[in-house]
Amino acid sequence: MHSLKISSFSRRCRMSNRFFVARFKPLLAVSLFYLLLSALLRLILWKVFGPGSEVGWTALPGILLVGAVNDLVALVFLNLPASLYLGLVPDRLARSRWHRRLFAVIIFLSLFGLIYLAQVEFFFFDEFDARFNLVAVDYLIYPREVLINIWESYPVLWFLFIDAILAALLFGKFRERVLTAFSEPCPWRRRLPVVACHLLLLLPALWLSTDSFDFSTNRVTNELAHSGISSLFKAFHTNQLNYDVYYRTLPGKQAFALTRAQLEKDGEFIDSNPENLNRRHPGRSNGLGPLNVVVVVEESLSGDFTGIFGNRDKLTPNLDRLARQGLLFTRAYASGTRTVRGLEAISSSFPPIPSEAIVKRPGSENIANWGKVMKQHGYQVSFLYGGYGTFDNMNHFFSSNGFAVSDRTDIPNPSFANIWGVADGDLFNHALDYFDQRAQTGKPFFSMIMSTSNHRPYTFPEGIPGIPAKGGGRAAGVRYADYALGQFLQQAEEHPWFDNTLFVIVADHCSRLRGSAEVPIAHYHIPLIFYSPGHLPPGRFDAPIGQIDIAPTVLGLLGLDYTAPFYGIDVLNQQGDPQQHPLLLNHNHDVAMLVDDRMVVLGLHKTATLYRYDRKTNSQQKLADDRQLFDRATAIYQSAYELFTRRLYR
Repeated sequence: MHSLKISSFSRRCRMSNRFFVARFKPLLAVSLFYLLLSALLRLILWKVFGPGSEVGWTALPGILLVGAVNDLVALVFLNLPASLYLGLVPDRLARSRWHRRLFAVIIFLSLFGLIYLAQVEFFFFDEFDARFNLVAVDYLIYPREVLINIWESYPVLWFLFIDAILAALLFGKFRERVLTAFSEPCPWRRRLPVVACHLLLLLPALWLSTDSFDFSTNRVTNELAHSGISSLFKAFHTNQLNYDVYYRTLPGKQAFALTRAQLEKDGEFIDSNPENLNRRHPGRSNGLGPLNVVVVVEESLSGDFTGIFGNRDKLTPNLDRLARQGLLFTRAYASGTRTVRGLEAISSSFPPIPSEAIVKRPGSENIANWGKVMKQHGYQVSFLYGGYGTFDNMNHFFSSNGFAVSDRTDIPNPSFANIWGVADGDLFNHALDYFDQRAQTGKPFFSMIMSTSNHRPYTFPEGIPGIPAKGGGRAAGVRYADYALGQFLQQAEEHPWFDNTLFVIVADHCSRLRGSAEVPIAHYHIPLIFYSPGHLPPGRFDAPIGQIDIAPTVLGLLGLDYTAPFYGIDVLNQQGDPQQHPLLLNHNHDVAMLVDDRMVVLGLHKTATLYRYDRKTNSQQKLADDRQLFDRATAIYQSAYELFTRRLYR
């Protein structure tokens, strides 16, 4: 019976071979499955995430049509290895039994991989409101941390089991086609035209990328139409971009002249050389003096998690209390959406140039930074991290810029740890011991502490009231981060160095990105508090401040004189209208400058777009071009890129 089925199928193959070479039909079948699966995934993503980003029914036809085109372009590249192989493998080898079985295994694994990839795309979109982007590239560079994080965060075994069953059922539909694909002789004269046609399709495909057919001003609409696979390859290709090639530029002298014009009110330039941004900042006589400075960088602590900014779930009682007792900056914004972006901005007062943070770029050694300034004033400088500092190149960056580094390897017996690091409580206990040792030298200390607990899989030590050790999700992560911070400051009060210390509490970035805009500003809003009882009275600062402004502002508050090329300014002592102070932001490949309610977005292909941002409604409206504002933003990012790549940011 089985032989009769195969014989019947073979006859059908011989008839259809007039139109298509039989051995390519399994590839065609898998390609059709990929197209159908991608369309189904788009529908699911649109249904689940579209409403939150105002992607309605009217956008769906365009999403599906443009998405199908993007998937076809992706298939040109995905199928190339198989097409070349099927076109070139000799008949004798192709028709052998072992080869047909091997090809069957490859088809099964392809089906399994496509199903699994669709699931991964869904969860990535849930976390980042986007297809695979530069974040995905960063994750692939550090597979150990990411794979274990996925294992701890999701029921991976169940997903793999279900995927295997689905792939097996689908393979049952393809089995006869696979087994008979090589049963007929297929001379090279019939195979090579198929390969030649495929190679011809490469010519137009090479000029296209996943965003070539973007048709909407709504970012999420375009993301839904993108291909996840081609988006990932684009992210790899653009991981470290040459700014001059891909982004809007000005003549070099003009870019630096405009940059100096924006910075000249904050300090005095020491050199007439336009490419030297070093400025002398005399110490203020009313400064607090050389206090110890501890900068606590909280992982993923969005402003909208906190009671001080309207959250009613009481997730952050300790942070809310500190906000009332310290100096609260109500309009503080992160530079980007990754930890390295926050660390880059806080430590180096440097703009978030596209597309990779300088923490991970070659040439980041011995650059101008906050720690170097503090060292010149006799401070002991350190970076403390709850995870392994090899991740994201953090140890190398800080150690090569004058920071003593202490990470998870220096915390041998933590009470709890997951793949991202020890529990924040263990990190803070380590910090207390570390600062005790530094205080004994009689010299002030400056330290940056990077926490890890408020990160998926959101697992914590047992026995903390109201905070489940497992399964509590993001809310539990915020609660535990706040609890550990409160414990740290409460215990610090018992140490003699506490009364002579300024604490800076700030988030590295927000928890997730949401919104239809190219740069969704509301999801950059973070808490920032200066806390030093006895030295700094409670208060509020309601003008904009970016992470690059933190170092100059603290240095000004302490009254320390210094010379540095920092792009940030002392916002507490700025000249002019404080509401006009620019914020510099990065999202994936785009960079932006927000001035009051107008935002310039600089993108790939040298694009520049201007929006009006309404903070009350969190909406953005496209405006007519403003050449002067475009030039101002361009000058900042272009000059920063030039200074870094030429190793002049010193």
